[in-house]
Amino acid sequence: MKKYKALLAGAGSMGRAWARNLAACDRAVLAGWVDWRPEAAEQAVVELGLSAVETFQDIEAGLAAVKPDFVVDVTSPESHHAITLASLAAGIPVLGEKPMAISMEQAREMVAASERSGKLYMVSQSRRYDPRIRAFRKLVAKHVGPPGILNSDFYIGAHFGGFRDEMDSPLLLDMAIHTFDAARFISDCDPVAVYCDEFNPSWSWYAGNACATAVFEMTGGLRYTYRGSWCSEGLHTAWEAEWRAVGPRGTAAWDGAEGVRAEAVMAPGGFFSEFRKLEPENEEPVKPGIEGSLEEFLNALETGATPLGECHDNIKSLAMVFGAIESAARRQRVEIGL
Repeated sequence: MKKYKALLAGAGSMGRAWARNLAACDRAVLAGWVDWRPEAAEQAVVELGLSAVETFQDIEAGLAAVKPDFVVDVTSPESHHAITLASLAAGIPVLGEKPMAISMEQAREMVAASERSGKLYMVSQSRRYDPRIRAFRKLVAKHVGPPGILNSDFYIGAHFGGFRDEMDSPLLLDMAIHTFDAARFISDCDPVAVYCDEFNPSWSWYAGNACATAVFEMTGGLRYTYRGSWCSEGLHTAWEAEWRAVGPRGTAAWDGAEGVRAEAVMAPGGFFSEFRKLEPENEEPVKPGIEGSLEEFLNALETGATPLGECHDNIKSLAMVFGAIESAARRQRVEIGL
């Protein structure tokens, strides 16, 4: 079995999580670690008990010395553009964390760089590797039919402190990408247009707008409604949000935890149709979270298959974020172009 040599960029908390993920993978080896603060990578190597891992202050030095088979980019969103472009220019595939970039212009440049180099650039949308969302997705596809209505609710009062408290759009920029990408995954539809209202309640501890309501027009005529808040105290939803999908043959719901259920029309007619209750089917085992992302990326390197989160696809989820922010600023419907 081939072992793929990895160069990891970013030594923050997620960088350490990815270091542990790489170290536990029998198909990869962590050979180098880059952080603009060299002491951060050095300290992480020692604290995690890693061996034979070189540390570097910039991506170019790491690429030249390690000659990796792939780069894992877990830097801040502001650095994704530079790390990805440098790696792809050197002919090295990239597995990056979300969000792809801090603007659509940067994201398009990154996609173009992948095309020029002929190398894979994949964004890790780790929630796609949750067996519960896969069970919900299967219920929708098999028993509800192509959904015409998809709703999600995300209500969490998160007291992070730090940079999120000062962001202009902390909910949409920092968190909504997960839920928007999940909506695309569940429905197998892509964004067409959006109307979004972004606001900040009087009790919010955020400087920027911590709440949003958005209605997306999606391909196939689907309407996807997002309601979310970073400053809702009490009765929190799951981090994966709460979901309802309605189609021609019934309705499926997921509470974001273990509660996946559906009712399908058994006999139409009368005041109410007759329904049969459906439970989720057993899913094929899938490695969860970033472990699943890494496995899918390595499989793509081996086989040439297109993985979930490949940049040409993931940019559509990012476009939903910036489309919603633009709509809220302009207070009007915005068409989402790629």
